[in-house]
Amino acid sequence: MHPHHSHVLQLDIQGTPQAWISLEHAALHVATGSVAWVDGDGPLATLRGGFNVARGQQSVIDVHPIIALHGASKVNLFDVVPAFSKGKLFRRDRLTCAYCGQRFSEREPQCEHIVPESRGGRWTWMNLVTACGVCNGRKADRTPEEAVRCCLSVGLSHQDRGPSRDRCRRCSCRA
Repeated sequence: MHPHHSHVLQLDIQGTPQAWISLEHAALHVATGSVAWVDGDGPLATLRGGFNVARGQQSVIDVHPIIALHGASKVNLFDVVPAFSKGKLFRRDRLTCAYCGQRFSEREPQCEHIVPESRGGRWTWMNLVTACGVCNGRKADRTPEEAVRCCLSVGLSHQDRGPSRDRCRRCSCRA
């Protein structure tokens, strides 16, 4: 038995990972004939049982580190939500700011909460978008609807701008 491994990777018949299972659970699949194929560098463990009187042999089950089972997949990968990371978010959004549409290098964008954290917004895929620092700062602690009504509207008319033509009359932010 390999000293550092005590679990077996269970795959479906197509090779899609389904679960990490114990050696004993994997041995049960081997014993019942539900294993379609195995992979890995030889057996992870060899489990020995009692002697078969009729054959005069000890029962032996080799458990490989990767086993694929016959039958339908139990895990639908469309139901699995991938773990969140900034890099994945930026790739999903193609390094493009959700507000101004500009593309940026990988170091420039920021994670922007659609519903701000201060209002109960969470770090989830559906509540996060890629934004540039300028747009993220302009939106601040508002929802997109509040920010658009205030100053982030594309094509903000000159009537809505203050005397200096670069500040919003409603909130004094830079539009």
